[in-house]
Amino acid sequence: HCISRCVRRAFLCGEDKFTGKSYEHRRDWVEEKLLMLASVFCIDVCAYAVMSNHTHIVLYVDDNKAKRLSDEAIVIRWHKLFKGNGISQKFTEGEPLNESEQLILDELVDKYRERLADISWFMRVLNEDIARRANREDNCTGRFWEGRFKSQALLDEAALAACLVYVDLNPIRANIAATPETSDYTSIKKRIDHAKLGKQPKNLLRFVGSPRKHMPKGLPFELKSYIELVELTGRCIRADKRGYIFESQHILTRLNIEHENWIKLTTQFSRVFHGAVGRERTVTAYCET
Repeated sequence: HCISRCVRRAFLCGEDKFTGKSYEHRRDWVEEKLLMLASVFCIDVCAYAVMSNHTHIVLYVDDNKAKRLSDEAIVIRWHKLFKGNGISQKFTEGEPLNESEQLILDELVDKYRERLADISWFMRVLNEDIARRANREDNCTGRFWEGRFKSQALLDEAALAACLVYVDLNPIRANIAATPETSDYTSIKKRIDHAKLGKQPKNLLRFVGSPRKHMPKGLPFELKSYIELVELTGRCIRADKRGYIFESQHILTRLNIEHENWIKLTTQFSRVFHGAVGRERTVTAYCET
């Protein structure tokens, strides 16, 4: 779970309260760049919410994919982000390399492969690009983001579910959207839009159902159950909406989360947790590694 906050003014992606000028289009920049990076890095986007002055992103690092990709695929992906150098360009153009050039290329590929599975590099490329575009538009220099992004490791399914819903309901908690399907610049809106067509977004990590033998890669919940849970939770946290988390709600039952605790988790996640998140045994194991 990665969080980035803006500096300079309170709202750099929404409406400037001092001038009335709208920067809403910058939220579109962030969403577009985020989803593009998911197609380049060996990192999947699980959830996101692009707010007026901060972003929430839940990421999954696919180490197996990074190891599995060929040297050529790694270099091609890297070149979608940066120019590389003369040797990497020569390699992708199919020109023969001499022995010393091959050694240099091997080192480059190892470095690129590691970076393409590194959350810090993912967030760096995302945030630096948005900062450059915003500074160019504002005709100024300086920081756009508040230092380095903050991150929390999500160590088990309960932590993952709570954080996903917390992120997807950000606009509703902030009273800038009434329902998940009208929450612009969020993963839940994109998932609902695709679900209406019987599909899942290609640029988001898929929901693949409850854990089972031969489990495919993806989020370990049923999409329909998850969307229902987000909707019901959203109703509970809005003062003008009556809502109730049903006792039979499948995800919470399977994860053994009390319904009262669920509301606290999904409304105060970042305040309750400051480091790794999970049940006691998973956090202990994480700290020992």
